[in-house]
Amino acid sequence: MQTPMDCSVSVAITPKRGLVFPLFFLLNFLSIAQKPTANIVPNPSFERFASAPIGWSYKGAYFGEVVKYWFSATTASPDIYGPDVHVPMDWADKGFGDQKPRTGKCMAGLTLFGCTNGKPHCREFVEIQLAEPLVIGQAYHVEFWVTHLDKSLQINNLGAYFSISEIKRQTDEVLVRDAQVSAKNIVPAPGGKWVKVSGQFVAKYEAEYVVIGNFQDDFNTLSQAPKADCFNYAYYYLDDVLVKKIPPYMPVPVKPDDLSLQKLEPGKTIQLKNIYFEFDKDELMPRSYVELNKLLKIMRENPKLSIEIVGHTDALGDDDYNLELSRRRALAVVNFLQQNKISKNRLRSHGDGEAKPIASNETDEGRAQNRRVEFVVVKK
Repeated sequence: MQTPMDCSVSVAITPKRGLVFPLFFLLNFLSIAQKPTANIVPNPSFERFASAPIGWSYKGAYFGEVVKYWFSATTASPDIYGPDVHVPMDWADKGFGDQKPRTGKCMAGLTLFGCTNGKPHCREFVEIQLAEPLVIGQAYHVEFWVTHLDKSLQINNLGAYFSISEIKRQTDEVLVRDAQVSAKNIVPAPGGKWVKVSGQFVAKYEAEYVVIGNFQDDFNTLSQAPKADCFNYAYYYLDDVLVKKIPPYMPVPVKPDDLSLQKLEPGKTIQLKNIYFEFDKDELMPRSYVELNKLLKIMRENPKLSIEIVGHTDALGDDDYNLELSRRRALAVVNFLQQNKISKNRLRSHGDGEAKPIASNETDEGRAQNRRVEFVVVKK
């Protein structure tokens, strides 16, 4: 665990930007390994929706179903605001949704204090898989912008915690963690102005996820009421999350099983590691592009190399559906290579569905291993 490091809080008002279109995100992910200063948080301003919501939900899973790549770390239910979101009347009457996003048209909202006052879902956390893992020994800059609901309490401890694995609790518990970046002082937001919470830290482990929230209980959190008639809980809006490397840039370690070290022999099957898809879909997740860019480099350096991409699934669900899903996922990798000017004559694909497991389908860990993408060297 790491202790919080120097964290600064500043107030600023910035001009609004327009919506960022999906093509921009794709190009950003494709080039992120070559741009150490790039933001490694996908969908940092919550602009991209998987589907447009028509209202709020009180299930934690709803946030992940709606907002691309983000999800709730517990069963508590963070809120999303945007043009297509309808805030329930009883909450709108309390001022929820009156705030304008800092940039773009969307933002998130989290309850961060009020457990001892009986507030349901008194701690809400939003979590996302980074576009690339942290590099041990590398310094990182972290920032996110917040402002609070006008009649809610103001608190400290707003922070960012980096986790090696996904945090997905089946309760609405308080996650007590040593956040790498955290606001030690109470974060005010006078007049609805957006406030930047920022800090720096040196990575001590290869974290894959970042979680935003309050990682202390009520007893260890400072609070103050900006008005006499405040609610007895704290609610903050969240926008523009940034994580990027600080020079000097550490070399990314190459592990013994790295794709770049694999011998290319005709007939050999090689697994592509860390390839992720949207749940039950064939859309590649941002983290996948680290491995896919390695494959792209191999294809460019070996112009005579021909491969066949093979998709696999676990055993959950219908056999025919899994077969078709595995085919579409293999084709998604082929499409990525073709879009980057690898000739279609060098590429083939097919899906094996659940037919060739490499681990037990009786456990979550085994099923995760079985959901994979491989390639077979056809010609060297």
